[in-house]
Amino acid sequence: MKDVLYLAWRYLAYHRVKTAILIASIALIVYLPVGLNVLVSQSAAELTARAESTPLLLGAKGSPLELVLNSLYFESEAPDTTTYEQAERIAASGLAEAVPLYIRFRSRERPIVGTSLEYFAVRSLRLAAGRPMAVLGECVLGAEAARALEAGPGDSLVSSPESVFDLAGVYPLRMRVVGVLERAHTPDDRAIFVDVKTAWIIEGLGHGHQDLAAPQAASAVLSRTDDRITANASIVQYNEITADNIDSFHFHGELSGYPLTAVIAVPESERSGVILLGRYEGADQIAQILRPVQVMDELLETILTIQSYVLAAVAVLAVATLATAALVFWLGVRLRRRELETLWKIGGSRSAVAGVLVSEVVVVLVLAAATAAGLTALTSRFGSAAIRMFLLS
Repeated sequence: MKDVLYLAWRYLAYHRVKTAILIASIALIVYLPVGLNVLVSQSAAELTARAESTPLLLGAKGSPLELVLNSLYFESEAPDTTTYEQAERIAASGLAEAVPLYIRFRSRERPIVGTSLEYFAVRSLRLAAGRPMAVLGECVLGAEAARALEAGPGDSLVSSPESVFDLAGVYPLRMRVVGVLERAHTPDDRAIFVDVKTAWIIEGLGHGHQDLAAPQAASAVLSRTDDRITANASIVQYNEITADNIDSFHFHGELSGYPLTAVIAVPESERSGVILLGRYEGADQIAQILRPVQVMDELLETILTIQSYVLAAVAVLAVATLATAALVFWLGVRLRRRELETLWKIGGSRSAVAGVLVSEVVVVLVLAAATAAGLTALTSRFGSAAIRMFLLS
């Protein structure tokens, strides 16, 4: 038996290029469906973990998937906005804690998340350096955002305009970095966190400008009465909030009407969550409330449906590859007829010669299976890290 295996091994080693191609082809055919299942399972775990940590999510009526992707993963375009009144309504109900979200702007391709300090508690985020934002114009960076932007406490970032042709006259806001979060291996790592009021100032809903009652602002005054001063377009608006001008920043109108992209609701109990869900069931409601994990489960069902088609295509490809490998072995036997006849003439039995040929096939299959197993082990070991890198990119 050792002689048979030795002859088979020497033949494969001599024709190393053909052997390597066969092993690689068969290994990939074995690895693709198994590796795909591993990646899909790990992707599902990564995606649903964040959704499971978000009990309820409220937003304007529209696409639930768009709302979840924007609010949880900071992806997709900003959904239709609801109002801050909805966050106040949830808080006033006593059924859940309300965490406002306004995710619309960016700074150098990094999402700016307007929220409250409660967000850090809900996401179990901890500071690696600095402190949380305390006043308007301050921001806290996720670990990946701090690395990519090369910024830390004491540095400044400028919000990016939504359009190069910003006819509304909203200036980019210069924000001061006061803290950096520890790495959480979630989309929070690549975000820039500000108070929701700072996000409203970026949009231009709040602003600060020079004191119109001061003599230096005389050229910017269009008209003046006892109780009202009207300014013209030359008034100087501040694009950075400092200790000297923070008192001049203000908002017009009721804050309850200001926009939010979503509200995270953390109910006190399962019963409170069910009651809260029921309050938004009516057709007359202008907002929707949903469980993000259900939305992600529906998305994963779609992915699994697509996966079944991919696996069917891989199966067809596997049949074609194995048929090609069988053809290679068969043609090899035809080309080696004189070699096999020589083995018979020097005393080799037909069973021994057949054993050599079978051993060659078995060795190739075993090496291919070992290669596929190694690739699967690598996928299982580093797949989650690769998925997190993809989600954070």
